[in-house]
Amino acid sequence: MADPKKIDLMIRTNMAAREYGIQMTLYRNIIFEKLGVNGTDMECLGYLLSKRISTPTELAKYTGLSSGATTAMLDRLERGGFIERRPNPDDRRGTLIVLAKSGAERVAPWYAPVGKAQEQLISNYSEDELQLISGFFESYAKIWEQEREKLQKS
Repeated sequence: MADPKKIDLMIRTNMAAREYGIQMTLYRNIIFEKLGVNGTDMECLGYLLSKRISTPTELAKYTGLSSGATTAMLDRLERGGFIERRPNPDDRRGTLIVLAKSGAERVAPWYAPVGKAQEQLISNYSEDELQLISGFFESYAKIWEQEREKLQKS
């Protein structure tokens, strides 16, 4: 039989991970409202904030949208001044998507305080602890990815 203390810690860990997801979602929902974008649009903008450049195909895969829905999303974001479409120098038929300067200036400030707080928090952990924490989040993300892929196939 499992140790009751370990069972309690396992429950606490799962509840903390769940609460993390809830609080992140609630925070992001306020940003969506203030910027006048929807959740998927914001996922695209967040991806571009971190990657700096993408193709429509990469964004479709990341957001889970069809190619047509991705085009509609990019049209909305371009009209809103959040992104720019640029020719792909490696594929003359292709397009690259970048965050417009005005888009970055509108999005980044909403995430800066959270990023700073997160940086301060994780700086308190040792390298070994950070290995454990990052491994935990990577494994949890992989579980969600695998389960999503199963749902998409069914």
